[in-house]
Amino acid sequence: MNQSRILVVDDEPQIQRFLKPSLTAAGYDVIEASTGAEALKAVATQAPDIVILDLGLPDMDGKEVIASLRGWSDIPIVILSARDRESEKIAALDLGADDYVEKPFGIGELTARIRTALRHRGRDDAIPTVMEIDGLTIDPIKRNVSREGETVHLTPKEYDLLLLLSRHVGRVVTHRTLLTSVWGPAHGDDLHYLRVFIGQLRQKIERDPTQPRIVRTEPGVGYRMAEQD
Repeated sequence: MNQSRILVVDDEPQIQRFLKPSLTAAGYDVIEASTGAEALKAVATQAPDIVILDLGLPDMDGKEVIASLRGWSDIPIVILSARDRESEKIAALDLGADDYVEKPFGIGELTARIRTALRHRGRDDAIPTVMEIDGLTIDPIKRNVSREGETVHLTPKEYDLLLLLSRHVGRVVTHRTLLTSVWGPAHGDDLHYLRVFIGQLRQKIERDPTQPRIVRTEPGVGYRMAEQD
């Protein structure tokens, strides 16, 4: 059984009544908070392994909670919110949230995102090991990419883009994060530029670039690399 401790931050009693037994049944230890202040205190004093955070809290916006936590903690944060505007998702992810699930949601989807966030805790700055995804092999030590034994020739920027996505495998990386990390802060808003490079990358690494399985689009927000085989 999974012994990870989850902090659920939501001021809707019905959400808490649903999530606590569901996550407990999945093997998690669940603690609860209904305000931003309670959430910050709980992270500091009860040492949860991950936070499930609503953005609409009574005392502060959930994005303020993210910003505060990221000042001193790398705890995984999964947003669970009814706010479906792309700008809200982007702002939360750029502040340091690990993922975003919209309400209404399925418990299966939420637990899958929780597992992914927990697996990658503390790995963001690490050099990943060799990865196998849908027949594609990425070896960051040798700086080599191949498909079924055949070398895939990438430009330096294409490789940097693929490597950045691989460091966050299974998680959304926003357009701005990709652009500023690979091309620099001056290119933070060059979405067309990014789409062109993603298209070129898919042509080289995907079995069917028209239906990508490795680099997946999160509409209006960014891209997500699929989990390893």
